Amino acid sequence: MKTLLLPPFLFLITACCCTSRLSKEVSKPRDGQPIKSKIAVVYSSNYQISLAGLERLHPFDIQKYKRIFEQLVKDSLVKTSDIFVPEPITKDDILRVHTDKFLNSLKSSKNIAAYIEAPLLSFLPAFILKRAVLRPFQYASGGTLLASRNALLYGVGINIGGGYHHAKPDAGEGFCVYADIPIAIRILQAEGKIKRALVIDLDVHQGNGTAVCLANDDRTFTFSMHQGSIYPIPKEISDLDIELNAGMDDETYLKILSKNLPSLFEKAKPDIVFLVAGCDTFKDDPLASINMTGNGIVKRDWMVIDECLRRNIPIVMTLAGGYSKEAWHIQYKSIRNILEKINPAG
Repeated sequence: MKTLLLPPFLFLITACCCTSRLSKEVSKPRDGQPIKSKIAVVYSSNYQISLAGLERLHPFDIQKYKRIFEQLVKDSLVKTSDIFVPEPITKDDILRVHTDKFLNSLKSSKNIAAYIEAPLLSFLPAFILKRAVLRPFQYASGGTLLASRNALLYGVGINIGGGYHHAKPDAGEGFCVYADIPIAIRILQAEGKIKRALVIDLDVHQGNGTAVCLANDDRTFTFSMHQGSIYPIPKEISDLDIELNAGMDDETYLKILSKNLPSLFEKAKPDIVFLVAGCDTFKDDPLASINMTGNGIVKRDWMVIDECLRRNIPIVMTLAGGYSKEAWHIQYKSIRNILEKINPAG
């Protein structure tokens, strides 16, 4: 068998991908401070995937998490000391949703490359991908868990990452390895912190993995509002699916969401809500054809957050997809809007 030789600099870059001052300040797990006593922002520089530039060949901009974090700090919306920095999820955490077969599949570079839709990575040794790819996904999934714990404490948890809604119990898919939201739900349920959970998935692609992970469970309710004519095909069955037509504008989209939100809470009776806030409904997204503006997406996210606040239900926001050049800035504006609109706890 021929051995693949990698340039020494590749090992260096995968081991030391985050060297900026701000990145160093959010590299080690620690508590932060809730903003306005209500909002816990979660992020780690360990979310970053770095493979000597190979990651830039993927349509998903892995730099967007870092850009959002740094812009929030630059604009004095958060201080680095405010940020809650997560630990990675553990093997036991993963096995609450995923199978042993799935974990064994992660020993293969070919499988990892398939799960994140990056065929070139199949030529790299698995131990490199474990450190440079799987570990960041474990940290970002840990971020969703930490955001959910903090949402229960303060009201709102925002993970600058996560939302891996295509991952299924026995396989990753669509740039999603671990089913971070189902994992967080199962852990909180096992700890007795919640009984019921509602997932509001507004990414343009159906949350097929979440639907499968939480199927046939009357303690959870999965809602996915997505474009019908694109991946994944065929679709899975959520508790409620709404398929959108190509070209839908802000007004029509927000009207449909507004009409359905109250009944979701009535049906789910949730102790916590998870928002999958993908911004690939944006009009210039290359992988979809919904015609929303950036401002429309900001209004969409606030509509869900505000509904939860008015009902006094903890809410967790994850970022999920978004493949346009403007994706990071749209999600930055959405988080900024939330930070600015929420009033301090009384």
